[in-house]
Amino acid sequence: MTDTPVPKASILIVDDTPNNLRFLSTMLLEQGYEVRKAVNGQMALRSAQVEPPDLILLDIRMPDMSGYQVCQNLKAQDTTKAIPIIFLSALDEEKDKVTAFEVGGVDYISKPLQVLEVLARVKTHLTLRSQQQQLIDQNQRLQEEVKARATAELALQKANQALQRLANLDSVTHIANRRRFDEYLDLCWQQAIATQEPLAIILCEINGFEHYEATQGSQAADECLRSMGWVINRLAKPPLDLAARYSDTRFAALFPGRTADLALLQLAEQIRQEIQHLTLHFPHSQEAQPITVSLGVSSMVPTPDSNASTLMDDADRALHQAMT
Repeated sequence: MTDTPVPKASILIVDDTPNNLRFLSTMLLEQGYEVRKAVNGQMALRSAQVEPPDLILLDIRMPDMSGYQVCQNLKAQDTTKAIPIIFLSALDEEKDKVTAFEVGGVDYISKPLQVLEVLARVKTHLTLRSQQQQLIDQNQRLQEEVKARATAELALQKANQALQRLANLDSVTHIANRRRFDEYLDLCWQQAIATQEPLAIILCEINGFEHYEATQGSQAADECLRSMGWVINRLAKPPLDLAARYSDTRFAALFPGRTADLALLQLAEQIRQEIQHLTLHFPHSQEAQPITVSLGVSSMVPTPDSNASTLMDDADRALHQAMT
């Protein structure tokens, strides 16, 4: 397998003197460079715009448009402003050289031209141009890599957030699951210890759900659970309150800052009535029997020597009392 040859640099020579054009082009062609020629500024500008060269050798003293003006025009265009320009001139005054650099030239070669000097400076600036382009390309690749990495990290973050949401949701009812409820209860418990505010819980147990599932099928049972979850979640007023499916047949709702006052008891009764009046499917029964629930309500102000299980136990006792 052979290496692909690297193309030689393209050099535009701009000079109104035919002998200078011939001298420079011969010299550069012998070194393997691709050479283009222009005898005035307008021709040079058109040539550079159509196909930007890698380097320009530019005479200063030309009719109609000086080399300085040509350089200024080239530097004003996005497609040509990065091309290195070496000025050629018999003018050897310091002010001429200063002007050459001020308008954007990278070097200045005094006439009469010396072959070795011209070749050395051409090679130097082509090397610098190549290195500069490599840095630009490398920087662009790095920016693209950074952008791609940022995009990948954002996608990963969103995926993790989605997984986290799924990990906290019940797969049937699409409300919070027990894991999320327990985490939130512990968080609210610690906050309530610091603020000395109460916490309240409503537990909701479906009466006879096992019989309903056995007689009506799992699809109807899941639809029943989803409907109940929707009712409890709507009445619990998220995001401060949290409703969750706590077990197969039990729902729980946590109310930070609430006590088991008349308003909360009325809310529990509203949950019971709305669930009882749900329109549920009974595919294997001709007569629809309403689903009923039992509820347990409890509240307390957390203290440093108590824990959240105390509140849950109180609500559970109230629930079992309601079921008997």
